Amino acid sequence: MIERLAARLSSGVLIGGLALFPLQSHADDGVGEIQGYRLDDYRSAVPATLAGARVIDTGEAEKLWKEKAAVFIDVLPRPPKPKLPEGTIYREKLRYTIPGSIWLVDVGYGALPPEMEIYFKDGLKRVTAGDAARSVVFFCLSNCWMSWNAAKRAMHYGYSNVIWYPEGTDGWADAELPVEEKQPEPRPGDNP
Repeated sequence: MIERLAARLSSGVLIGGLALFPLQSHADDGVGEIQGYRLDDYRSAVPATLAGARVIDTGEAEKLWKEKAAVFIDVLPRPPKPKLPEGTIYREKLRYTIPGSIWLVDVGYGALPPEMEIYFKDGLKRVTAGDAARSVVFFCLSNCWMSWNAAKRAMHYGYSNVIWYPEGTDGWADAELPVEEKQPEPRPGDNP
Protein backbone atom coordinates (compact mmCIF):
# COMPACT_ATOMS: atom_id res chain seq x y z
CA MET A 1 0.00 0.00 0.00
CA ILE A 2 2.82 2.41 0.86
CA GLU A 3 4.51 1.78 -2.49
CA ARG A 4 1.23 2.48 -4.33
CA LEU A 5 0.78 5.73 -2.43
CA ALA A 6 4.38 6.64 -3.18
CA ALA A 7 3.75 5.95 -6.87
CA ARG A 8 0.82 8.38 -6.80
CA LEU A 9 2.91 10.97 -4.97
CA SER A 10 5.78 10.56 -7.42
CA SER A 11 3.44 11.64 -10.21
CA GLY A 12 4.60 15.23 -9.93
CA VAL A 13 8.07 16.70 -10.13
CA LEU A 14 8.68 19.27 -7.42
CA ILE A 15 11.41 21.87 -7.49
CA GLY A 16 11.48 24.25 -4.57
CA GLY A 17 7.85 23.44 -3.85
CA LEU A 18 6.77 24.26 -7.43
CA ALA A 19 4.91 21.41 -9.11
CA LEU A 20 6.22 21.14 -12.66
CA PHE A 21 4.07 18.14 -13.50
CA PRO A 22 1.02 18.28 -11.23
CA LEU A 23 -1.51 15.48 -11.10
CA GLN A 24 -4.05 15.65 -13.91
CA SER A 25 -7.19 13.77 -14.80
CA HIS A 26 -7.17 10.90 -17.30
CA ALA A 27 -9.62 12.53 -19.76
CA ASP A 28 -8.42 13.27 -23.28
CA ASP A 29 -10.87 16.20 -23.72
CA GLY A 30 -11.15 15.53 -27.46
CA VAL A 31 -7.52 16.48 -28.15
CA GLY A 32 -6.31 15.47 -31.61
CA GLU A 33 -2.90 14.36 -32.78
CA ILE A 34 -0.40 16.95 -33.91
CA GLN A 35 1.93 16.79 -36.93
CA GLY A 36 5.30 16.95 -35.19
CA TYR A 37 6.26 16.56 -31.56
CA ARG A 38 4.67 18.39 -28.65
CA LEU A 39 7.09 21.17 -27.66
CA ASP A 40 5.49 22.60 -24.51
CA ASP A 41 2.71 22.14 -21.94
CA TYR A 42 3.67 18.49 -21.58
CA ARG A 43 1.22 17.81 -18.71
CA SER A 44 -2.07 18.43 -20.43
CA ALA A 45 -4.78 16.38 -22.09
CA VAL A 46 -3.36 14.00 -24.69
CA PRO A 47 -4.94 12.52 -27.82
CA ALA A 48 -6.56 9.10 -27.69
CA THR A 49 -4.45 7.95 -30.65
CA LEU A 50 -0.92 7.88 -31.99
CA ALA A 51 -0.75 7.09 -35.70
CA GLY A 52 1.35 3.99 -36.32
CA ALA A 53 1.35 2.90 -32.67
CA ARG A 54 -0.95 0.69 -30.67
CA VAL A 55 -2.60 2.52 -27.75
CA ILE A 56 -3.37 0.43 -24.66
CA ASP A 57 -5.16 0.82 -21.35
CA THR A 58 -4.07 -0.45 -17.95
CA GLY A 59 -5.64 -3.89 -18.42
CA GLU A 60 -3.73 -4.44 -21.65
CA ALA A 61 -0.52 -3.07 -20.11
CA GLU A 62 -0.86 -5.48 -17.19
CA LYS A 63 -1.38 -8.41 -19.58
CA LEU A 64 1.73 -7.51 -21.63
CA TRP A 65 3.72 -7.04 -18.42
CA LYS A 66 2.61 -10.37 -16.88
CA GLU A 67 3.33 -12.23 -20.12
CA LYS A 68 6.69 -10.43 -20.52
CA ALA A 69 5.51 -9.74 -24.07
CA ALA A 70 7.01 -6.25 -24.29
CA VAL A 71 9.77 -4.02 -22.99
CA PHE A 72 8.45 -1.19 -20.81
CA ILE A 73 10.17 2.21 -21.01
CA ASP A 74 9.41 4.97 -18.52
CA VAL A 75 10.20 8.42 -19.94
CA LEU A 76 9.36 10.65 -16.95
CA PRO A 77 11.79 13.59 -16.95
CA ARG A 78 14.04 14.21 -13.97
CA PRO A 79 15.72 17.50 -13.18
CA PRO A 80 19.50 17.22 -12.95
CA LYS A 81 21.03 17.35 -9.49
CA PRO A 82 21.67 21.00 -8.64
CA LYS A 83 25.12 22.27 -7.71
CA LEU A 84 24.96 22.60 -3.94
CA PRO A 85 27.40 23.78 -1.27
CA GLU A 86 29.65 21.05 0.10
CA GLY A 87 28.01 19.18 2.94
CA THR A 88 24.48 19.84 1.73
CA ILE A 89 22.21 16.83 1.99
CA TYR A 90 20.32 16.32 -1.25
CA ARG A 91 17.58 13.75 -1.64
CA GLU A 92 16.37 13.01 -5.12
CA LYS A 93 12.67 12.45 -5.53
CA LEU A 94 11.91 8.75 -5.54
CA ARG A 95 10.31 7.24 -8.64
CA TYR A 96 8.01 4.27 -8.26
CA THR A 97 7.31 2.68 -11.60
CA ILE A 98 6.31 -0.52 -13.35
CA PRO A 99 8.56 -3.38 -12.19
CA GLY A 100 11.16 -4.43 -14.74
CA SER A 101 10.86 -1.25 -16.76
CA ILE A 102 13.80 0.88 -17.81
CA TRP A 103 13.74 4.61 -17.04
CA LEU A 104 15.12 6.74 -19.87
CA VAL A 105 14.77 10.31 -18.60
CA ASP A 106 14.22 13.36 -20.77
CA VAL A 107 13.67 11.47 -24.04
CA GLY A 108 10.08 12.69 -24.33
CA TYR A 109 10.80 16.34 -24.91
CA GLY A 110 9.71 17.67 -28.28
CA ALA A 111 13.25 18.58 -29.31
CA LEU A 112 16.25 16.52 -28.22
CA PRO A 113 19.87 17.63 -28.35
CA PRO A 114 22.14 15.24 -30.28
CA GLU A 115 23.56 13.63 -27.12
CA MET A 116 20.03 12.82 -25.90
CA GLU A 117 19.12 11.35 -29.30
CA ILE A 118 22.12 9.02 -28.91
CA TYR A 119 21.13 8.22 -25.30
CA PHE A 120 17.61 7.32 -26.44
CA LYS A 121 18.72 5.27 -29.44
CA ASP A 122 21.34 3.41 -27.37
CA GLY A 123 18.80 2.71 -24.60
CA LEU A 124 16.27 1.36 -27.10
CA LYS A 125 18.86 -0.79 -28.80
CA ARG A 126 20.05 -2.21 -25.47
CA VAL A 127 16.58 -3.11 -24.10
CA THR A 128 15.38 -4.59 -27.40
CA ALA A 129 18.67 -6.43 -28.02
CA GLY A 130 18.79 -4.61 -31.36
CA ASP A 131 15.44 -6.03 -32.50
CA ALA A 132 13.47 -3.10 -33.97
CA ALA A 133 10.40 -5.38 -34.24
CA ARG A 134 10.33 -6.06 -30.48
CA SER A 135 7.23 -4.74 -28.69
CA VAL A 136 8.08 -1.60 -26.74
CA VAL A 137 5.63 0.11 -24.35
CA PHE A 138 6.22 3.80 -23.65
CA PHE A 139 4.70 5.44 -20.59
CA CYS A 140 5.08 8.33 -18.20
CA LEU A 141 2.15 9.70 -16.19
CA SER A 142 -1.44 10.25 -17.23
CA ASN A 143 -1.86 13.21 -19.56
CA CYS A 144 1.83 13.36 -20.30
CA TRP A 145 2.92 14.23 -23.83
CA MET A 146 6.41 12.95 -22.99
CA SER A 147 5.36 9.34 -23.58
CA TRP A 148 3.48 10.30 -26.76
CA ASN A 149 6.58 12.09 -28.10
CA ALA A 150 8.91 9.23 -27.14
CA ALA A 151 6.70 6.61 -28.78
CA LYS A 152 6.43 8.72 -31.93
CA ARG A 153 10.21 9.24 -31.99
CA ALA A 154 10.82 5.48 -31.60
CA MET A 155 8.72 4.89 -34.72
CA HIS A 156 10.82 7.52 -36.51
CA TYR A 157 13.91 5.51 -35.45
CA GLY A 158 12.46 2.46 -37.20
CA TYR A 159 10.79 0.57 -34.35
CA SER A 160 7.78 -1.20 -35.81
CA ASN A 161 5.90 -2.49 -32.75
CA VAL A 162 5.50 0.66 -30.67
CA ILE A 163 2.88 0.67 -27.93
CA TRP A 164 1.76 3.78 -26.08
CA TYR A 165 0.33 3.49 -22.56
CA PRO A 166 -1.12 6.98 -21.91
CA GLU A 167 -2.40 6.21 -18.38
CA GLY A 168 1.18 5.56 -17.28
CA THR A 169 2.12 5.00 -13.67
CA ASP A 170 -0.96 6.93 -12.52
CA GLY A 171 -3.25 4.34 -14.12
CA TRP A 172 -1.00 1.52 -12.97
CA ALA A 173 -1.08 2.70 -9.34
CA ASP A 174 -4.84 3.39 -9.51
CA ALA A 175 -5.31 -0.29 -10.46
CA GLU A 176 -3.25 -1.23 -7.39
CA LEU A 177 -0.67 -3.05 -9.49
CA PRO A 178 2.84 -3.55 -8.08
CA VAL A 179 5.46 -0.85 -8.42
CA GLU A 180 9.15 -0.69 -7.65
CA GLU A 181 11.53 2.11 -6.84
CA LYS A 182 13.69 2.86 -9.86
CA GLN A 183 16.71 4.97 -10.68
CA PRO A 184 17.05 6.33 -14.20
CA GLU A 185 19.62 5.22 -16.70
CA PRO A 186 22.38 7.85 -16.41
CA ARG A 187 21.99 10.69 -18.90
CA PRO A 188 24.94 12.05 -20.82
CA GLY A 189 26.91 14.18 -18.39
CA ASP A 190 25.45 12.56 -15.25
CA ASN A 191 27.89 11.41 -12.62
CA PRO A 192 27.21 7.76 -11.81
